[in-house]
Amino acid sequence: MSTVLGDNRYGKAETRLVRVARDGDRHELRDLTVTTALAGDLAATYLTGDNSAVLPTDSQKNAVYAFAGRFGVDQPEELGLRLARHFVDGQPAVHRAQVSIVEHGWRRLGPHSFERAGAEARTTTVTCDADRAWVVSGLSELVLLNSTGSEFWGFPRDAYTTLPEAKDRIMATSVTARWRHAAQAGDWRASYEEARQALVDAFVETVPSLSLQQTLYAMGRRVLDERPELVEVRLCLPNRHHHLVDLAPFGLDNPNEVFVAADRPYGLIEGTVLREDAPPAGLAWW
Repeated sequence: MSTVLGDNRYGKAETRLVRVARDGDRHELRDLTVTTALAGDLAATYLTGDNSAVLPTDSQKNAVYAFAGRFGVDQPEELGLRLARHFVDGQPAVHRAQVSIVEHGWRRLGPHSFERAGAEARTTTVTCDADRAWVVSGLSELVLLNSTGSEFWGFPRDAYTTLPEAKDRIMATSVTARWRHAAQAGDWRASYEEARQALVDAFVETVPSLSLQQTLYAMGRRVLDERPELVEVRLCLPNRHHHLVDLAPFGLDNPNEVFVAADRPYGLIEGTVLREDAPPAGLAWW
């Protein structure tokens, strides 16, 4: 049997970075998890163990800390672009570099006091080759709930269908969203904050919603309508089911008020919304 080496990459996963900017009495805190991945003319290390082209993953970790010290940490897209370009330009064997960053949020309590902002995180993926860079921003664990205005009916039935039609149910989800930039944003912070707000606004305002799929499309379309620098939005919406509890055994009515929140199994709705004239994604999602 003959074999060949397929696509491959290597890097340093989940480098934890916390930077405190101590400019005056009001400190700024940034909390990141950074993952680097390099690809290129690296077959020799897989086939023969020749490491002459392999930049150590420890060096990649050190670059993360050094760049944070040298340039500071403002927007994750900026850090990702600097790091990815550094690896491609600095290593002849590296033809492609990807830097993925998760930013963990903190709420300010005082000039130098903070409270962790829960599970929601800002995400960034920057991919560079010799000629250009692709930037994908996004978020994860944005938990949203509408207590009314959600319906689901008119679906096909088969021998295993027991689900009743719903005309007024809870819709809850934990949003994972990624949006692709056509070009580098002038203001990464504003771009992120306004894209996030567009997602939230569309979720709130898509009422009635006849399906979570309908809400997904409305959310992606709202982002593209409001952010001209973005060309594609990918959304993953798990349906966090809330089942009405039968209180009849206890002699009680339940007028759509008492629910059990089920964590699994769950419906998983995924979709992409993009401009008709969107340029090719290239390596953006690699």
